[in-house]
Amino acid sequence: MTRTDADLWRELYRRMVRIRTFEDEAGRLASVGEIPGALHTAAGQEGEVVGACMALRRDDYMVGNHRSHGHPIAKGAALRPLMAELFGKRTGVCRGKGGSMHLADFSVGSLGETSIVGSGMPVAVGAALGAKLKGTDRVTLCFFGDGASNEGTFHESLNLAAIWRLPVIFLCENNGYGATTRASTVMAVANVADRAQAYAIPGSIVDGQDVVLVYEEVLAAAERARRGEGPALIEAKTYRYADHAVNLGPGFAIDRGEELARWRQRDPIALFKARMLEAAIAQTEVALIEAQVAAEVADAVEFARSSPFPSFEEAFEDVFVERLPLPESPSGCA
Repeated sequence: MTRTDADLWRELYRRMVRIRTFEDEAGRLASVGEIPGALHTAAGQEGEVVGACMALRRDDYMVGNHRSHGHPIAKGAALRPLMAELFGKRTGVCRGKGGSMHLADFSVGSLGETSIVGSGMPVAVGAALGAKLKGTDRVTLCFFGDGASNEGTFHESLNLAAIWRLPVIFLCENNGYGATTRASTVMAVANVADRAQAYAIPGSIVDGQDVVLVYEEVLAAAERARRGEGPALIEAKTYRYADHAVNLGPGFAIDRGEELARWRQRDPIALFKARMLEAAIAQTEVALIEAQVAAEVADAVEFARSSPFPSFEEAFEDVFVERLPLPESPSGCA
């Protein structure tokens, strides 16, 4: 292994551990009511998230979805403002107005995440079109789930990207379930990637638990896009360990028993850690990364706790129009 490869592998591992630690702590805080609102965690999917984002440049664009914390973290976003956003604080990356499902960090090219299934795909196409019209070689990476592949926006986005040969990579995080519904029960094709041929674009399947394989697949697609050869559809086969979201109750809990146990045996972080040690990256280096990440996340939580909430007046900021004056109450009315 070259020094460059070793540095890359350390950073791949750091970002995977950063996501897992951040999400585990966020899930714990949400379960006791310290973090309000919905929270969707992606433990088990770190390999495909980090592998894909690390294949990009910092100035490339990225669009996520409702399972949203890992994407900006993998793209290099700072943890403090991300955690503060989950707490609804003014110091959050969206000033406390987005919450868990609506994170955005333009400093790392993260254009935003959204709770509406499939809605990020047209945004990604728009970003890619903008890059092409400006004559830049920026690439857009679009994360979406197996459920979104059955939405109209999926087909519209792939069609536009294909006919205009846009520099966008559609990455399907196929974790086998749309909320509590098995993907196999709502799709007539075995693989989301099979649908690429309908738009005459490359379609491939990659093991989402292998961070290096995902990195290499997305890197090749990004290089192809930069050459002006158009979009690609990549399907990462992966798995989420937790239920659809935290605190949704028994109606959203499903018994996955042996299936869950099998996937835990292929945990992307554990697999890559073993591979690093086999490649002669010292155990002490790995332990140091883990300790540093734990400290980062603890610091982010304390930062979020100590940050102020936005004022009521700030609800009228960051909107498309100026605040309209409130009408006076009619005479005689309270």
